[in-house]
Amino acid sequence: MRGLGAGVAVALLAGAAQADLQGTAAGARVWDFAVTLDGKPIGRHRYSLTPADAAGTRVLSSEADYLVKFLGIPVFRYRHEARERWEGNCLAGLVSSTDQDGRRSRVLAEPAGNGLRIAVDTPAGGAPAEPQLAAGCVMSFAYWNGAMRAQSRLLNPQTGQIETVHIAPAGSAQVDVRGTPVRAQTWRITGAASPVDVWYAEDGEWVGLDALVQGQRKLSYRLQ
Repeated sequence: MRGLGAGVAVALLAGAAQADLQGTAAGARVWDFAVTLDGKPIGRHRYSLTPADAAGTRVLSSEADYLVKFLGIPVFRYRHEARERWEGNCLAGLVSSTDQDGRRSRVLAEPAGNGLRIAVDTPAGGAPAEPQLAAGCVMSFAYWNGAMRAQSRLLNPQTGQIETVHIAPAGSAQVDVRGTPVRAQTWRITGAASPVDVWYAEDGEWVGLDALVQGQRKLSYRLQ
């Protein structure tokens, strides 16, 4: 992981993987989403959150794999993996890798002063960009964490960018959760990117999201 502090990144990934396995055995919280594009299945995205340890640290593992086909022929592939270390509601470290139809990138965020140092590496794009510093408590797009809805900036784990956002309730409707219609409220995230509607059941459980992607196509997650 040239340009991103390879030793730190590998250690964080290894520690996260070990913590994830231990957390699963001890009752990690898992969100397993079926992903569709315009209603057609294209893959899955799975999140696993370990219980807090004695120091209040949690580890979130995220793995996505999409394959879009046209007339049976693969036309787009997306793979993303991230490991996030959380201390309370603040992000304390992140390592991610993304392959978006052959365009690869890596992000490393690690503690620096009272915030995070964020570096991005795109191996095919020449020299890595200069790292940026994000002061204070930083959250990623942590849809699973209700505290995210009070934020005005979020770290995008795919791009490494801090995005200015506005998050507000945007109505309610029924969504399918594990094959059953469930009444849910949506919170809309607006900002630099296209709006994202995140769905929560009445008990606060994250059950889905909808977003418009390139070509005004609808990408949807539904909890399985």
